[in-house]
Amino acid sequence: MHSHSLNNWTHDHVFLGAAHARNERRTWFVVGLTLTMMTGEIIGGTVFGSMALLADGWHMSTHAAAIGISALAYRYARRHMHDPRFAFGTGKLGELAAFASAVVLAMIALAIGYESLIRIGNPVPIAYGEAIAVAVLGLAVNLVCAWLLREDHNHHHHGHSHDHDDHHDHGHHAHDRDNNLRAAYVHVLADAATSVLAIGGLITARAFGWIWIDPVVGFVGACVIASWAYGLIRDTGAVLIDVVPDRETEHKIRQLVEIDGDRISDLHLWQVGPGHQAAIISIVTDRPQTAAIYKQRLAVLPGLSHVTIEIAACENHGHARAA
Repeated sequence: MHSHSLNNWTHDHVFLGAAHARNERRTWFVVGLTLTMMTGEIIGGTVFGSMALLADGWHMSTHAAAIGISALAYRYARRHMHDPRFAFGTGKLGELAAFASAVVLAMIALAIGYESLIRIGNPVPIAYGEAIAVAVLGLAVNLVCAWLLREDHNHHHHGHSHDHDDHHDHGHHAHDRDNNLRAAYVHVLADAATSVLAIGGLITARAFGWIWIDPVVGFVGACVIASWAYGLIRDTGAVLIDVVPDRETEHKIRQLVEIDGDRISDLHLWQVGPGHQAAIISIVTDRPQTAAIYKQRLAVLPGLSHVTIEIAACENHGHARAA
């Protein structure tokens, strides 16, 4: 067979999320906004001698770096989506970036928690007016960023475009999620939460003279951020080590394939990108069909983007066919 006639039989491995381009644009915009705010706070803090401004500025720099990781991952995944060195495309790069980002978030939570505990023991005098102003300004920027990074479900390619039952949609929702966007969103949310808690703490401290309330609130914030980081690490880690995305799809594959005496002897199902799953299925049968027929049966499953079928005929043990 001539090599050029193979073109009809080869396929690409582009498993990027449905809204990849939109999410990439918005993430870069948020990086720009965060960097601008951060620079303003660091300069302002230096000029006005405000520790609150400086601290918030440097705190923002860690979020800017983490969101920058998300933006770079989108860009790299897009630029290398046709690169044959990536066996199953670049769809999982977002998970890798989100995992790294979540580790940074966990470290931020530890740092805030540690600092808060020290300050509970020896409270530091606070310049309330400017500290509240900084927190309000930070919150405003974070809310704009959070709005930009929200997950827009109208862009999902199933759930709205297919008429599945509700149960099916919920089952698929988890691995439709773009965890790279989610990581950037959680960083912005963590920043917003610390701003809200800081504003509440500062106002209470000023009203009642309870200096200790500020670090206590800081510690509560650290615990909230740590729990978000844990959730992200757990979900992205599962995708990175190829944990079966959901039992429901596995069950449906068995239902669709195991008819007329065909039996699945081996089934591997894993996620290759947001909303994309791959499967390797070994079928044992005494009436072998072509791989195309089995693939046709599975075509009804949304999100099953890459299927490899291996067929073993049981009456003739030496014979196996792969596609």
